[in-house]
Amino acid sequence: MNLASTIFLAFAMSTDAFAAAVGKGATLHKPRIREALKTGVIFGVIEALTPLVGWALGRAAAQYVTAWDHWIAFGLLFLLGARMIREGLSNPGHEEEKPNSHSFWVLALTGFATSIDAMAVGAGLAFIDVDIFSTAATIGFATMLMVTIGVMVGRVVGATIGKRAEIVGGLILIGVGSVILAEHLGYLS
Repeated sequence: MNLASTIFLAFAMSTDAFAAAVGKGATLHKPRIREALKTGVIFGVIEALTPLVGWALGRAAAQYVTAWDHWIAFGLLFLLGARMIREGLSNPGHEEEKPNSHSFWVLALTGFATSIDAMAVGAGLAFIDVDIFSTAATIGFATMLMVTIGVMVGRVVGATIGKRAEIVGGLILIGVGSVILAEHLGYLS
């Protein structure tokens, strides 16, 4: 795989993480670049590790990961999104009540949910001549960059939609999960 293909793959793998990051950024009270970078690093590390895990599992586990990755991602993102929507509806939410940051575990779970498909990609890469470590690092870096930008975009969106940011963020996560599921089931080509 050449450098251009690796970079294209990396940015393609990070689009769902970008969308989730916009939702995460929208739910925060004016997130700063430090929070955006923290979120980007967490997502990027996870997105870099999952293809390595998939690659290590190789052919034996590829059929199982591929068979279930979209359902797992959908389920996790749906639950996280539903939780955000419930919180947005139960708390009419005053701007000052928005958190300044998300917990590590919420970010890690969201990052994992958006990167499960990278495990299947890693398993597929085990069968071609590719430097998996540089490919995984490129995927991780692209995700870090896209998520950092996504959180800052979410800041603008959050300021525009005000107290409904939590609901919109939840809808974005459910939407990302639904797109992942629809793509893998063949409804989107």
